Amino acid sequence: MPTMKAVVVTTPNGPFEIVEREIPTPGAGWIRVKVEACGVCHSDAFARSGAYPGMKLPRIPGHEIAGRVDAIGANVTMWKVGDRVGVGWHGGHCFECDACRRGLFINCAKAQVTGISHDGGYAEYAVVPSASAARIPEGLSAVDAGPLLCAGVTTYNALRNSGARPGDTVAIQGIGGLGHLAVQYAARMGFRTIAISRGADKAALARELGAHAYVDTEANTAAVGLQQLGGADVILATAPNSDAIQSTVDGLKPRGKLLIVAAPFTPITVSAMGLLSGKTIAGWPSGSAIDSEDTMAFSALTGVRPRVETFPLAQAEQAFAHMMANKARFRAVLVP
Repeated sequence: MPTMKAVVVTTPNGPFEIVEREIPTPGAGWIRVKVEACGVCHSDAFARSGAYPGMKLPRIPGHEIAGRVDAIGANVTMWKVGDRVGVGWHGGHCFECDACRRGLFINCAKAQVTGISHDGGYAEYAVVPSASAARIPEGLSAVDAGPLLCAGVTTYNALRNSGARPGDTVAIQGIGGLGHLAVQYAARMGFRTIAISRGADKAALARELGAHAYVDTEANTAAVGLQQLGGADVILATAPNSDAIQSTVDGLKPRGKLLIVAAPFTPITVSAMGLLSGKTIAGWPSGSAIDSEDTMAFSALTGVRPRVETFPLAQAEQAFAHMMANKARFRAVLVP
């Protein structure tokens, strides 16, 4: 039987192991993707730990898969061999629970997660539910598409559902793996875009990405900086730092919204009195395959691209460590 190289987690928090496996065959409703690139995401730590609810080891991680359909299972009519597809975090849904019946697939009670519920893209081939695949447009490379299937869809989908309208002021907290994409999306959506980060040296990068203004939190608090610029209608929190996120709330306009897509490990403390002007705090849960498809189409149309560092599959351990140490500028991508 033909084999493939794959990176496998076999024990909780153990090292990645490079193994040879038989190339899997897709069952009914599934497709096989020949992986051309797979992004390395902080959420891959869930697979590394083996602690995600319901997860079973061994498992191949990776939920930022970009490649081409290599084989299709029975009853698959949407895809054909050779199609360019990407697969993100949302790895399938049941179509039967209350959320699915309402079209809220991302909130499916039995939602599958790529690289956790089933094997992901740290391999030369991946077999995935056909419903989890999104079409990659021409003009977008596989290396660029990978991060758009997680960091991209998370920020793009949050912004387009935030309630902000063209001309509104949208602030992006953090200019990292998520934030450097969020700044680009916000500017291209027609928002007055303010980037928030630490250090005067980030100002040039913020403007290069499309920001119209920059708040340096070493010079002022985020709230004061935003107030000096007239306040924000929406703040998108992309850096997982509780203190940094909560410091932005007083920079919102009355009835403004703090929208959180980062996941800090410690609670966020907010004064209820400060919310009585109608301010709201909410989170946003990434998106399903069609949202990923929209994200990539918009990115191809408007020139939004992630900034990436590439690693061969054999260096998955180094790529993961590089990303976890916050040294990647700004996304790490494995190329089999």
